[in-house]
Amino acid sequence: MPFVQISMRSGKSEEYRRAILDSFYRAMREALGVPEDDQFMTLTEHDPANFRYGASYLGVMRSDDLVYIQITVFNTRTTEQKKALFRRAVELLGDAPGVRPEDVFINILEAPKENWSLGMGVAQFG
Repeated sequence: MPFVQISMRSGKSEEYRRAILDSFYRAMREALGVPEDDQFMTLTEHDPANFRYGASYLGVMRSDDLVYIQITVFNTRTTEQKKALFRRAVELLGDAPGVRPEDVFINILEAPKENWSLGMGVAQFG
């Protein structure tokens, strides 16, 4: 049950933004076994004045096409699954819409199942 929040600089086409969402969803399905239709994702665009990054932090040469992806998931994923997600996301985002590997920044937050309500005021997993 991932919840994905994506941030990027404004100015990309609707097709580009849709490809970001579609490619990352596919990466989650393949690497984390996310079920069909488990799509809870937002994409937020920011003006240049409101989007900052370290252009060469840790030796990674980033550009203005940087995409931040923060994913909150159950605390049940293995380290290998997380690494597989990082690899597959970079591959798929490189294919469509064409994001360079250096411009894919992913952060995973973990939460216990009882911390989730998907509607109706019910803890569906707790």
